[in-house]
Amino acid sequence: MKRFIGKAAALALVGVVLHGCDGNDSPPEEQNPPPPEPEETRAQDSRTYTVNEAALPFSALADAPESDRWWGVLNGSGYRIEVPKNWNGMLVMYAHGYAGTGTTLNVTTPSIRRHLLANGYAWAASSYSRNSYDVRAGVEDTNALALAFTRIAAEKGRTLEAPKKLYIIGHSMGGHIAAAAVDEENLQTANNKVRYNGAVPMCGVLGDTELFNYFAAYQTAAQQLAGFPATSWPVTNWDQLQPEVRAALFTTFPTEVTPQGEKLKQTVKFLTGGERPMFDLGFGGPIAKGIQDTVWGTFGSDGTVDGILNKDLITTRDLQFQLDNDAAVSAEEQTFNASIYRVQGDPEANRLRRDGLRWIPKANARIGVPVVSIHTLGDLFVPFSMEQIYKRRADANGTSQWLVQRAIRGISHCDFTTAEQVAAFDAMVKWEQEGIKPQGDEVLDPAVVASPTYGCAFTNNTVTAEEGPALGQLRASLAAAYPCPAP
Repeated sequence: MKRFIGKAAALALVGVVLHGCDGNDSPPEEQNPPPPEPEETRAQDSRTYTVNEAALPFSALADAPESDRWWGVLNGSGYRIEVPKNWNGMLVMYAHGYAGTGTTLNVTTPSIRRHLLANGYAWAASSYSRNSYDVRAGVEDTNALALAFTRIAAEKGRTLEAPKKLYIIGHSMGGHIAAAAVDEENLQTANNKVRYNGAVPMCGVLGDTELFNYFAAYQTAAQQLAGFPATSWPVTNWDQLQPEVRAALFTTFPTEVTPQGEKLKQTVKFLTGGERPMFDLGFGGPIAKGIQDTVWGTFGSDGTVDGILNKDLITTRDLQFQLDNDAAVSAEEQTFNASIYRVQGDPEANRLRRDGLRWIPKANARIGVPVVSIHTLGDLFVPFSMEQIYKRRADANGTSQWLVQRAIRGISHCDFTTAEQVAAFDAMVKWEQEGIKPQGDEVLDPAVVASPTYGCAFTNNTVTAEEGPALGQLRASLAAAYPCPAP
């Protein structure tokens, strides 16, 4: 999500030209209207990507049910498919997260693969046909693979009925893809149309383009508090400014802040979801530097999202900045909000299109199937506020009955245990198949979110050997330092 570039053309108007009468009694001739002009292109459309075919083969999972495993290339995307011999007739599509801007395409295997196989599910995953933050490609290519599932199986020598249930899960950008794939606007406008029965977005960009607004707000607040206020956008000399901005805000980045840095910390807290457990560790804890470096790495960019858009879409016009932990607006905060540079994005940068999905499909929460999402509380890269934005959209659309959200007491991006992911998936499936809506967390009430025990209900610190010792050590230390009440 690092560099954003581009320009856009206006929509063409389509007219109907009528010839007048020629003096005789014959009716006027109508000329067929000209076809609409093609949609404009963008930098992303001219890039060439190549599937890493040597990396497509994958081995059977030890101590798992016997399965058929297939891989190949479909419409420029790499894919992997696994179908257990005792298939239950249901297919789970997995959407991977952001894979950078390189030209090589790779497939990612779902982290709950063992659970899926043990319970009879088939799964399939696409590399997508393009890298960068191309959610449009992610939705279309994942859908295309789902549509090709039985054909590919037949070509590989196994005859299968069409899946009786289709579910979609995904991490990070893949969470955005999973949410967009079940959204009514995208169901109507996608070229490859698939109606999933349920979705599990994990650490997902559920606020879609509002994520980029957050990056810009963080940057402009940092500049303002450091004494180097932005005066235009994008900030083209950011590489030169960054060391001075950091020095004014941190004695040690990001663990030790100056007085002005403390104000920035409070600002970021409220931009990312408000007072809540795990925020302090996510902002400046012992492992926070990697995520903070990633977030700061977006600074200096514009809002064309690495050529996915042709115009800058970022806007910070309506954001309220807070400098302390008091929700009331102080005189200092009034002055700060009045003086900070406001980025004004182009409202047409991500408009509806005639050729399929928006360039960045929306997660409007126009949903009619079960959606169970999970999100870590300390994540500053794709922050917990994404869940709050999505819930407000669901409330506004009258679709909250289809949404369950769960807070997880993690401090990084997508650092879930497998147990937490499995629980969310199983809850979604049981809801969809049996009509039993699962429990979730309230995400909009500040008093609830600020509770020291918030996130305890669905945090499961059980870590298997497959997940590695690092996550186990991290979760053990978090549980010891910030214990939850005994169940």
